[in-house]
Amino acid sequence: MSSAATAPSPAARLRRLKPGWISDPKVWRTEILAGLVVALALIPEAISFSIIAGVDPALGLFASFTMAVVISIVGGRRAMISAATGAVALVIAPLNREHGLGYLIAAVILAGIFQVALGALGVAKLMRFIPRSVMVGFVNSLAILIFMAQVPEMTDVPWPVYPLIAAGLALMVFFPKITTVIPAPLVSIVILTVITVGAAIAVPTVGDKGELPSSLPVPGLPDVPFTLDTLTTIAPYAFAMALVGLMESLMTAKLVDDITDTHSNKTRESVGQGIANIVTGFFGGMGGCAMIGQTMINVKVSGARTRLSTFLAGAFLMVLCIVFGPVVSDIPMAALVAVMIMVSFATFDWHSVAPKTLRRMPAGEIAVMVITVVAVVATHNLAIGVVVGSVTAMVVFAKRVAHFADVTAVTDPDGTTVVYRVTGELFFASSNDLVGRFDYAGDPEKVVIDLTAAHIWDASSVAALDAIETKYGQRGKTVEIIGLNDPSADLHGRLSGELAAGH
Repeated sequence: MSSAATAPSPAARLRRLKPGWISDPKVWRTEILAGLVVALALIPEAISFSIIAGVDPALGLFASFTMAVVISIVGGRRAMISAATGAVALVIAPLNREHGLGYLIAAVILAGIFQVALGALGVAKLMRFIPRSVMVGFVNSLAILIFMAQVPEMTDVPWPVYPLIAAGLALMVFFPKITTVIPAPLVSIVILTVITVGAAIAVPTVGDKGELPSSLPVPGLPDVPFTLDTLTTIAPYAFAMALVGLMESLMTAKLVDDITDTHSNKTRESVGQGIANIVTGFFGGMGGCAMIGQTMINVKVSGARTRLSTFLAGAFLMVLCIVFGPVVSDIPMAALVAVMIMVSFATFDWHSVAPKTLRRMPAGEIAVMVITVVAVVATHNLAIGVVVGSVTAMVVFAKRVAHFADVTAVTDPDGTTVVYRVTGELFFASSNDLVGRFDYAGDPEKVVIDLTAAHIWDASSVAALDAIETKYGQRGKTVEIIGLNDPSADLHGRLSGELAAGH
């Protein structure tokens, strides 16, 4: 039989590529309803994040539309929602405030390019090096910054704003006790809008912030000079946005992996986030990343598991805005402030600051969390906070591990040989103290250093052992190093005697 006769037909190959859920009506119903609920919940948050960034609500809505649609195709985590987010808004808000909208759009495109490059370089694998205490500090500082961004909307405003905010918070707390089918933030916004419009209460509205889109976004280039000065202006913000977006997206992807007991391609997700931001920038959006809250609505509450729900969330969002734009313009700002206060409260990890937790947590872990929060709040830059927190965690870890290296000496009964048994991890922090643990003047002629229970990690440790041998050699004594495991022996063999140049 010929190979051509046994080769599968194009139709058969297509059937194998087609997802199994395509022909399942129950899955379609679940995914469509999930997409609609997420779209409804996205509208107020996208508008709120637009206001945080200091741009028209249309830009946040456009970003949510393009991010969701594009990531549903190129992303690495099925059913995860990407849209305009508070983390990205906080990073790019200063750029928009100081240089204008054109620079913000250019930064979004550059951030996407950075994300594609970082994803291709395997940055997703580096996430495992970010300690939990830094993650907690990241989340808590994000919550604090979101709340701080609402303060201007509660300052020098008509007095009805305050009871409206209180009413919005009350609705979001108590409505879920009745039903969770409709997102409580959406219910709160609808009720407060009806009250302010029906009673003609004069308070700031979304329409005061800018016009909503009446048509789909069209592609275009950012209105900036294409010069080196422009690049140097936007690059720091773009890189910060790229890091923050990837960190939040990869954290969310890991969470969805745990909930669904499925694996996701983190490298593909990293590259996909970059592609989505590039597309979003060319369509005039403010950029974004994965949204933890909306993803939980999609995956945990609605039960979605495929890319269809993510795609439909973006598509439904534009339909709602274009058809119901005039109604959305009448939403009182107080309603959105209430939503963001609730998001801030829900984002903060209250367990991490509970007295019971603080009593049990090592002081170093608490210090890392606090330093991360302080760095973020002081700089208003989440990426700086994570870097500072991670470096602090490394210092704390190095200091802690360094204390586990120990040296004990045993002299032979005949007094001709002393054996030093070294235990623990030998690296730059522990090896610096190693040289001072030996009795160079009082020891006998032969010295044995037993490293059976130790491991050499770096050049600093090899240099310390060389210094010990040199000090004994100056006194006419011999040193024998025994018990090296294979990696330690290889490192010691390559570097020993080669590190003293220039001294």
